[in-house]
Amino acid sequence: MPTIDRDHLAELLRREQETYRSEHPKARDLMGSAGHLFGGVPMTWMGKWSGGFPIYVAEARGNRITDVDGHEYLDFALGDTGAMAGHSPAATVAAVARRYGELGGATTMLPTAEGEEVGAQLAARFGLPRWSFTLSATDANRWAIRLARLVTGRPKVLTFAYCYHGSVDEAFAVPGPDGAAVSRTGNVGAPVALELTTRVAEFNDLAGVEEQLAHGDVAVIVTEPALTNIGIVLPEPGFLEGLRELATRYGALLLIDETHTFSAGWGGATRAWHLRPDLVVIGKSIGGGIPCGAYGLSEDVVRRVGEHSEADLVDVGGVGGTLAGNPLSVAAMRATLADVLTPEAFDGMIARATRYTEGIARVIAEAGLPWSVVQLGARAEYRFAAPAPRTGSASAAAADDELDEYLHLHLLNRGILLTPFHNMALMSPDTTDDDVDRHLGVFAEAVAELVGVRTAA
Repeated sequence: MPTIDRDHLAELLRREQETYRSEHPKARDLMGSAGHLFGGVPMTWMGKWSGGFPIYVAEARGNRITDVDGHEYLDFALGDTGAMAGHSPAATVAAVARRYGELGGATTMLPTAEGEEVGAQLAARFGLPRWSFTLSATDANRWAIRLARLVTGRPKVLTFAYCYHGSVDEAFAVPGPDGAAVSRTGNVGAPVALELTTRVAEFNDLAGVEEQLAHGDVAVIVTEPALTNIGIVLPEPGFLEGLRELATRYGALLLIDETHTFSAGWGGATRAWHLRPDLVVIGKSIGGGIPCGAYGLSEDVVRRVGEHSEADLVDVGGVGGTLAGNPLSVAAMRATLADVLTPEAFDGMIARATRYTEGIARVIAEAGLPWSVVQLGARAEYRFAAPAPRTGSASAAAADDELDEYLHLHLLNRGILLTPFHNMALMSPDTTDDDVDRHLGVFAEAVAELVGVRTAA
């Protein structure tokens, strides 16, 4: 296997950085003049984009974005899943315009008839009968965790190293030297030591999960069906079934977070892989870009919550939020789920992702690089390790910031947008075979330049 010549990589990266700076003067000036924004951007992670400053959006439609400097991009980031339905899908636009303009009342703290339609859609897709709405998957996770603690009478959450559950405090944990939960590097302002709230294991390690559950203080296992924010780490055969069995045996609930893994199909990984969770959380994509989220509960969890007459679920019970379930979000969810993210749409999105995955694998193999690519329904991601990592910690260890920045900038400078945090490409209903092939051609050029000068193996 060849190894990358780091001096050559640094040279290529400098070239791409210079090109980026010279071709995005308006974006550079906007970032430089943003004196009233913390970090210079509306949300701090927007500063993550390669090149020292982000592009600034002027227009976005379907799977294309135009920036303030006049460049058009094929968008494979899609808002890191928030725009999986495409930017401003027609059905969602019509529903939102009608609700906000014709009917009025974006937020009223009152229900609309459409709420039950959305709940029925989610129940049909994910198999859980009762649903409640939020404004993000982070909110949904927090509220579902509180309910899990209520019905089990236990304080702790079990999660996995390098999982993704939004900004839920309990989730920023990795195993310490003695197996106890410690805070991930860079975690900001953890309210208490993670070992007080969290037990943590490695994904795909059932023995490690059982060791943590044996303490008897875990209310809920919180997991994605596959890790997605540290590179895609797929579950090994029997792992998710083992989680269900262990949760039941040790008296914990099982929460499946489908925020990213909704890409697996019409009913996410829960339906595609026949999972049996007690709670399901989803957000981002189900509103076509309008902020929303939801959590679903089994009948057993609903019954057990009902046994706690002392729990003030209406006010101080932690499941409030005056904007949650607002008419605008509900209208967006109904239209997106019913008319945009249909079974037929997923068939096309997954086919495009398969074409993408096969093409990336072919480029990697022809270059002789020790990388891998993994597909999860409508999304795929390459990682600088082979075989593909099987745990979050192994995937984190495969990170290469300099290589990431080079590949992202090379693609971006040629009109291809990837998720800034990692090398994930997501397909929308608007993505075409030609779009995938264009990306593959640019990626092949980037790899060819990278291995054109290299050291001996």
